[in-house]
Amino acid sequence: MQKSVRLKSFELITQDINSVDVSLLHALSIGVGWPHRPKDWDILRRAGLGIVAVDGIGRVFGSAMWFPHGDDFATIGLVITSPRTQAQGTGRWLMEQVFEQCGDRDLSLNSTHAAYRLYVSLGFTKEAIVYQYQGDVAPKLPPLPELNGQLHELSNDNVEEINALDARAFGTDRGKLLALLAEGAAICTLRRGDEIVGYSMCREFGRGHVVGPIVASNDQDAIHLAAVHLKDLAGRFARVDTREKGLFAEFLQQSRLAVSETVTTMSKGRRFLNRTNGEPAVYGLAGHAVS
Repeated sequence: MQKSVRLKSFELITQDINSVDVSLLHALSIGVGWPHRPKDWDILRRAGLGIVAVDGIGRVFGSAMWFPHGDDFATIGLVITSPRTQAQGTGRWLMEQVFEQCGDRDLSLNSTHAAYRLYVSLGFTKEAIVYQYQGDVAPKLPPLPELNGQLHELSNDNVEEINALDARAFGTDRGKLLALLAEGAAICTLRRGDEIVGYSMCREFGRGHVVGPIVASNDQDAIHLAAVHLKDLAGRFARVDTREKGLFAEFLQQSRLAVSETVTTMSKGRRFLNRTNGEPAVYGLAGHAVS
């Protein structure tokens, strides 16, 4: 695989994403309007693997990361090319190198509108739309449905207690990622008897806080798991990424979070989303990069 590419006026080479200063990655994401802070980049670099495209004097013009979950599946994210190189094939060049690193793994990603045609040409197929709800949370949340179970705070040190439930919902084990996200997160579980049937995390991200992942078996459970965090964020900026359209989405709207953007969940290889009624599902994403 070609490890360098010559554009109209300069040549780019690839380097490991951990070899560059995080300030350069922050500048790259700011340049395309993405909200990632340096701290967000640091967490994602710890969670996955990646490459950057740099020129001869060390300027960063692109990035691409992948997050392995076991030996046969990975998610791809943070595929960014600077506006100066977007029309010159840099994104395809970076993706081809990610494919080489991922081997024969099945893959999933969340595509922006701008990148959708590129991913289709690379063999990805559309599965669902992700709605990015965000805004300043209402001072008072709408009425909640009856709670079936008990909500409990979970210590960051005990995050492994949700791993099995999350694997059922997500489709594969992502315990390493959950442990990293939990470091600075508030975690809530929903229990019925002695069984954990749902959970949610809330952590600082971008302009404010993101509530996610959220895993639940129905809309009512998911609403309570989101509300337990949103009530503490009244008047502050929050974000929830979801593929839901029903009661859960209505609750987010009534909490004054509005859809600001959509992306498309796509897969290459086996189908990624295989939801079964009554089984736990991912109501709130961990983030666009890691699903």
